[in-house]
Amino acid sequence: MDVSLGLVVLGAACAGFVQGLSGFGFSLTALSFWVWALPPQLAAVLAVFGGLCGQLLAAFTVRRGFDARAVLPFIGGGLLGLPLGLWLLPHIDAVAFRAFIGALLALWCPVMLLSDRLPRVGGGRAGDAVAGALGGLMGPLGGFTGALPTLWCTLRAYERETQRAIIQNFNLALLAATMAAYLATGVVTPTMWPLMAVVAPALLLPALLGMRVYVGVSPLAFRRIVLGLLTLSGLAMLASALRQWL
Repeated sequence: MDVSLGLVVLGAACAGFVQGLSGFGFSLTALSFWVWALPPQLAAVLAVFGGLCGQLLAAFTVRRGFDARAVLPFIGGGLLGLPLGLWLLPHIDAVAFRAFIGALLALWCPVMLLSDRLPRVGGGRAGDAVAGALGGLMGPLGGFTGALPTLWCTLRAYERETQRAIIQNFNLALLAATMAAYLATGVVTPTMWPLMAVVAPALLLPALLGMRVYVGVSPLAFRRIVLGLLTLSGLAMLASALRQWL
């Protein structure tokens, strides 16, 4: 097994566990492995495809209600942001983007993680729609649909089950839309299909394991796990970007 294929399998397995546990984070985790050996466009396609597979698996194994009033502002905003992300994909500097997202997560998440009490914010459905739009914009740039909406839900102090349902349904809808857009615009090439066929089985068992662990996690521990995983993902992405710059 060559280095690239090994990293694809390892990244998919680790990311599958993270997504099974937290309901998000496949792309953030997988790309922390894949950016070391894969071209950015290939890594982005694999991240979106793997995240979509994980969300489809979760939809059938960790069922959550669909509260239209809570979820639709996120999805509506996400669909509005998606075309801008598709337009930016061939123009944006991938290294600078990874550095920005990595710095955002690495700096902001520890502040919330170490605070005695998380700050509560308002914003209502308009704020939810803006968070969804930012997630939709970042979807085509590497499958980062869930990062900012998850932070937003944490800041709004949603209950664990509510946050899980929102992020799971939002990611499923936006990753499906992003993958469809990739296919329609020719971003997915025939040479990518063999690695996509590797990603799906590699994430399956780790994702199921993560879902089993999730059932026994307390709300406080869940919040700490979510923020801790985001912090680690941000540090890994920032380190990879700095390595390429240097």
